[in-house]
Amino acid sequence: MHGLVIKNTGSWYTVLTDDGQLIDCKIKGNFRLKGIRSTNPVAVGDRVQIVPNNEGTAFITEIEDRRNYIIRKSINLSKQSHIIAANVDQAILVVTVANPQTSTTFIDRFLASAEAYRVPVILVFNKTDLLDEDMHRYQEAMINLYQTIGYECYQISAETGDGVEALRPLLKDKITLLSGNSGVGKSTLINRLVPDANLRTSEISDAHNTGQHTTTFSEMIPLSPITQHPTPGFLIDTPGIKGFGTFDMEPEELTSYFKEIFHFSQDCKFSNCTHTHEPGCAVLKALEDHYIAESRYQSYLSMLEDKDEGKYRAAY
Repeated sequence: MHGLVIKNTGSWYTVLTDDGQLIDCKIKGNFRLKGIRSTNPVAVGDRVQIVPNNEGTAFITEIEDRRNYIIRKSINLSKQSHIIAANVDQAILVVTVANPQTSTTFIDRFLASAEAYRVPVILVFNKTDLLDEDMHRYQEAMINLYQTIGYECYQISAETGDGVEALRPLLKDKITLLSGNSGVGKSTLINRLVPDANLRTSEISDAHNTGQHTTTFSEMIPLSPITQHPTPGFLIDTPGIKGFGTFDMEPEELTSYFKEIFHFSQDCKFSNCTHTHEPGCAVLKALEDHYIAESRYQSYLSMLEDKDEGKYRAAY
């Protein structure tokens, strides 16, 4: 039988079969996936082959080739990766300029990683109802920056519902990864978009001004009942990510994952330019002329100079 992994609870996987059944499955044997050292060889979004057993469960015997995937470094094992999701059509990154504040470093690292894995990203700025005048101006400046680069941006309040309806057409018939720092309101947004999802939400921790984790494992939430098979789209809910580290990204590749830096790099004097000090660097000239934002360039440098995810975790 063939199916889609829609939930991961550690040792068990829930698979939606092609004929509409939900079957709890375990992995049979060891999977070696093209050299990827992963803490979770099977991920939400994977297409798999399963063999049912007499207990009413099944074994996953094969993972079909992935179109794409998004990974981050494992929290405990720095030399291994954790696959967040596979075979996604797009990602929505939920960010907030306050309560908590999402740093531009985090946003840029996510965007660069998504570019590397060929996943389009939509930026959703949440909690607009909590912003004062200065925060609104800052948010507008951020939106202007990312729209100029080429990313779609939306302003919403998941709490009040303002702006949420504009997102529905973007989700239809697609598998969408929903991500962001803890506390930015992902669960509240899902409850708006899928009222019967019954997801837990949590309040911001006053002590640390960061979110409390409400999602432990990734899960695909159907946008309509699974009985209406095939379902018209899924949202993938992911644990709140405090630090996002790319995995096995070569320094020379990095330029192409920052759209505007790549654009100007075509005019650099040297083909192996790192855009840090070289004479005739078109990127440094564009930075000086304000065609490239300082925050984006600093994010580029942070990824170029230090691939250690731990450096970025403390800031959130």
